[in-house]
Amino acid sequence: MLAIRLDPEIEKRLNVLAKKTGRTKTFYAREAILEHLEDLEDIYLARQRLERPGKTHSAEEVKRELGL
Repeated sequence: MLAIRLDPEIEKRLNVLAKKTGRTKTFYAREAILEHLEDLEDIYLARQRLERPGKTHSAEEVKRELGL
């Protein structure tokens, strides 16, 4: 369960869209979250990686490790 407060103008737009399409406001809120969730996860993981970078390896090290 999730409850969110929206700016009145955004809620009005959402109401109009829901009425025009016969869908619920919940449907559109879910769609918006799903549309952007992967991007937000990627941003979070990228920031984490930048804060704690791992060890880097040269191409030669990788080739040697893989026996190439």
